[in-house]
Amino acid sequence: MDKLDLKILGSLLDNCRESDRQIGNRIGISGAAVKSRIEKMIQNKMIENFTLKIEPPVLGYNLIYIVTTGQDVDEILKQVKLIGEPFFMVPCVGGITVCGIVVKEDVQQKIEIMKNLMKDVRVLSIFEAVNPGVRSDLIKTDLEIINQLMKNPRMKIEELAKTAKLSTKTVARSLKKLQNDEAIQFTLIFNPAKFDQYIPFAVLAWIDGNLNETLNRLKKEFSGYFLQKPFIAKNQIVLFLYSNNIFELDNITQQVRMIRGVSIADLFIPKKIELPQQWIKDTIKSSKSSGKLHLMYQTN
Repeated sequence: MDKLDLKILGSLLDNCRESDRQIGNRIGISGAAVKSRIEKMIQNKMIENFTLKIEPPVLGYNLIYIVTTGQDVDEILKQVKLIGEPFFMVPCVGGITVCGIVVKEDVQQKIEIMKNLMKDVRVLSIFEAVNPGVRSDLIKTDLEIINQLMKNPRMKIEELAKTAKLSTKTVARSLKKLQNDEAIQFTLIFNPAKFDQYIPFAVLAWIDGNLNETLNRLKKEFSGYFLQKPFIAKNQIVLFLYSNNIFELDNITQQVRMIRGVSIADLFIPKKIELPQQWIKDTIKSSKSSGKLHLMYQTN
């Protein structure tokens, strides 16, 4: 990989529907060169697949985070499925696994159940996600388009219209709505092992000051290391970064901890990233039998 590959990857992580020409214009190469580099990253399995990341509250679910150490990922997955569906699974360097669990209701009760299930495991942290308060107003047409996009988020409008049996005008209108929704991200799954000389990592920062002011400070200091735009919640900022070596990585993490407004910052170096989507498929399937046209939820 080189810096151009990283810039292309970052663009696709933030919005994989962005065209090759748009990416090329921004980073200073042709659209054809961008396309060639993307194809190479797909061939060498750097890009594993393009996908949609939908925040669970948009579809009426709650989200629990759990961080464990010293247990096999498959075993964690079995335990997770006893209380909900996996939202993401990220085994990290050092035997740490970070996962998100999608649950429908009784969140605190399910947190207690999860603690009991994992009583023989060292649980570093388990808590309900605090959402940023964005609002979505999805209708069944949007869900049908999402259903098609999960197969290929980069699908062209004409192909989407054909597979969803909708007009191109309806599809274009829905796509614009989905892309403007802060809780829906057109992104990709990458393989951290394919970064060659670079190291992808994440820093979870707990904020005890003004979130937007702290975010601006973090952007000013570390935007040159951003792999993709930060994820923001009410009292948390997750920075997705890359470094040239382990020493630089440690230095960046220490500097994040020193930023005014950051109370705690934890470092995670992913070995693999999984974003299961069965819960989305189940929700879309159940919505088809519902008499409601609108599916409106507020993420707060």
